[in-house]
Amino acid sequence: MTARQPRTFSHIVGFDDCPFARDHCGPVTVIGAMYSGRRLAGVVSGRVERDGLDATRELLRLTSGTRFAAQLQLILLQGVALAGFNVVDAARLHRLSGLPVLVVARHAPRPEALREALLAHIPGGSRKWAWIARLGPMEPLAGVYVQRQGLSRDEAERVIRTTALEGRIPEPLRTAHLIAGGIARGESRGRT
Repeated sequence: MTARQPRTFSHIVGFDDCPFARDHCGPVTVIGAMYSGRRLAGVVSGRVERDGLDATRELLRLTSGTRFAAQLQLILLQGVALAGFNVVDAARLHRLSGLPVLVVARHAPRPEALREALLAHIPGGSRKWAWIARLGPMEPLAGVYVQRQGLSRDEAERVIRTTALEGRIPEPLRTAHLIAGGIARGESRGRT
């Protein structure tokens, strides 16, 4: 029996949302930075409703409806929600796209505070909490915290270590964050 070669992920998309005002209602722009190895190969953009239920559907559209779709091997998310509490159903995204999904967060999560906010203040909060709970707790890995669908812990660690070129955050997420900030504010700022 031959040992299975570890999968490599050379074609990755990282998604982040544009910053928005606290009192903003309505759509929020989402940016996807498509990478081929260490090279930015393209950018996609879409829109999701603030605190809505359309993030998973929009990310499916952005990953399958692009000229980059045939090469994509992995989806990276900067946190499990976009546009406030528009939670991505990462298990469904993985199943329908056929791509592994890796959720990355810089800081340790506070799941009880998130659960309370979703259940007390957000329409559809119980469904959104179920999607998050189904992913299991975030695990510390390579200086960040992750949740994963469709890839092993070792594969996730390898992805982070090979794509985090400037700090701890993978370059596709860092780039999506910079582009999103530049679009929304006229220039990027803050930690990436």
